[in-house]
Amino acid sequence: MTTSAAVAVRLEQQPREAAPFVKWVGGKGRLLSQLRPLLPLGIEHMRHVEPFVGGGALFFARRPGRALLTDINPTLVAAYAEIRDDVEGVIAALRRLAGRHSKESYYQIRERYNQSRRVSNSKRAAMFIYLNKTCFNGLHRVNRKGEFNVPVGSYKNPRILNEEGLHAASRALRHARLKCAPFDALLEDAKPGDFIYFDPPYEPVSQTASFTSYARDGFYQEDQTRLRDVYKALDRRGSKLMLSNSDVPFIRDLYKDFNIVTVAAPRAINCDATKRGKVSEVIVRNY
Repeated sequence: MTTSAAVAVRLEQQPREAAPFVKWVGGKGRLLSQLRPLLPLGIEHMRHVEPFVGGGALFFARRPGRALLTDINPTLVAAYAEIRDDVEGVIAALRRLAGRHSKESYYQIRERYNQSRRVSNSKRAAMFIYLNKTCFNGLHRVNRKGEFNVPVGSYKNPRILNEEGLHAASRALRHARLKCAPFDALLEDAKPGDFIYFDPPYEPVSQTASFTSYARDGFYQEDQTRLRDVYKALDRRGSKLMLSNSDVPFIRDLYKDFNIVTVAAPRAINCDATKRGKVSEVIVRNY
């Protein structure tokens, strides 16, 4: 075997790096190169905590040995648990859904997802991933009844099943603790020396720019203020804290006592393609 062939074989045999298995509004995949230099020194020795895990881009990029991942979305947390604990069951169910994908099938599965609870955890996680991969712009939006109501996307050939990616995500989640809880429940779990990354629903930059309806209830200015209070409490506790949000005066004022830097973030989700581009976001740290 030639040297180049041997290198190619070794590369093929290396485990795939973990990455988010769902698309999520505000996902940080394209910001990782700007976030990494802002991480605290000695982070490799800290427990990684995310109270708004969403797609978990930073977690999957870091693949920490210890982690606490929480979110208020119960279906999202349940999907994480199934990927961690029964990835083969999710893959089998997702393979069946991918094989029958069509516009008509999408709406049938969406209705079943909303109305039926008599399915196994792995099948429900597969439906969640299927809808995420095939709905319009990867949005997760629910109505007042908590029903997923995003229309089908116009994809020619969506990649619904990524077996290697799901296996890699399962390995990364092996030592992660998962919990469905609001962000202020973190006051019961956070420890001195934890690294905690907050990626909440962003404060709108205009009256029409809000993407906060990721759960039945929105995320309003009083919630942003409560989050700031939790941030301050955890600062006093001795946790290392980093937070992302919109670069707007309200957020800057809330966190004026901390270290604020800006990053240029791509805006991927907007119905008007001319309004997609880079926007300024703030990163708030207590170190």
